[in-house]
Amino acid sequence: MRFFPSEVTVPAGTRLVIDLVNTDDSEVHDLVLAGGMGTARLAPGESATLDAGVVTTELDGWCSVVGHRQMGMVFTVHVEGEAAAPAAPTPEDNHPAGHATDRPMGEFDPDFVARDAVLPALGEDTVHELTLTVREQQQEVAPGIVQTLWTYNGTAPGPILHGRVGDVFEITLVNDGTIGHSIDFHAGALAPDRPMRTIAPGESLVYRFTATRAGIWMYHCSTMPMSAHIANGMFGALIIEPPDLPPVDRSYVLVQSEFYLGADGGEVDVDKVAAERPDLVVFNGYADQYDARPLPARVGERVRVWVLDAGPNRPTSFHVVGGQFDTTWAEGAYLLRSDDGGTGGSQTLALAAAQGGFVELAFPEAGHYPFVSHVMVDAERGARGVFEVSP
Repeated sequence: MRFFPSEVTVPAGTRLVIDLVNTDDSEVHDLVLAGGMGTARLAPGESATLDAGVVTTELDGWCSVVGHRQMGMVFTVHVEGEAAAPAAPTPEDNHPAGHATDRPMGEFDPDFVARDAVLPALGEDTVHELTLTVREQQQEVAPGIVQTLWTYNGTAPGPILHGRVGDVFEITLVNDGTIGHSIDFHAGALAPDRPMRTIAPGESLVYRFTATRAGIWMYHCSTMPMSAHIANGMFGALIIEPPDLPPVDRSYVLVQSEFYLGADGGEVDVDKVAAERPDLVVFNGYADQYDARPLPARVGERVRVWVLDAGPNRPTSFHVVGGQFDTTWAEGAYLLRSDDGGTGGSQTLALAAAQGGFVELAFPEAGHYPFVSHVMVDAERGARGVFEVSP
């Protein structure tokens, strides 16, 4: 991601007119200059003219699409013949004006409804056809905190998909956003050149693969900068069950991810992503939602919890306070099994970004059992909830 040329030198007092041509084959771009002048966003093949007026001082420019400036899309106007004064600060440079800092959460409304964490039922179909439409929309990510997220089918995480080894998935990706997007299914093994390519706004593609191995697999946008696209909501989970997986009384799915808050109602702050400074770490896209709306269980029931760490950066160490896991399964293999006759137990399921697995436990008595990422600073950022266990 570059401007060619990336800089120009002009005599002081020169009127500067810039012709911008987008020769990218899939990405939307623009050019804005310090002080507020800029072009519209240009689709591949489009062009525009930017009249910068009479230039008397050095100017910085950049592409304003989220993450593109950090990827290298910067432009500089040098001035000769006169001492150049510092450019006026802009919201991009002025952290308090352009970025969220400490953003306290509000209170949960009485009518707040948490995202359903129950694993969708496994049907009889062996071919799964699904359209995933990219939409850009404002959503709450914590009480009183709104961001403009990039979503698959209007949710972040996207839809939870569920199948068996050998099932075929035919995914139609439709880009109804304003910039280029893509999708990468970790559950498929095939050359990424075509199915994972970035498509421009208004375009679509079909991505077909066979799930040959079990796991809780991440899917996500792979358009650069990938960190920003994932952090702004473009990810989800596909669960392919191991053969002969025993039935349980309840199955839940928890997808951990991070939010790097931009301005109120705005998009991801890519500088925070690069610095690995998340404001929120959450399960299923909303901070503390299962603390406000606990997940139900009953004493003695066998509960399976599928966990995926979608990142883009933080690990997780999933733990249930007051509970012990007698079964843990991670990245395609059992670490511990309840039916192996042993007496061992597990206290956490440790996962790096893009890893997943499940744990099983039974609650010994009624009460409230918190669950957290035992990376405790992340639990305090919102990666926590409660199992409400009744007699």
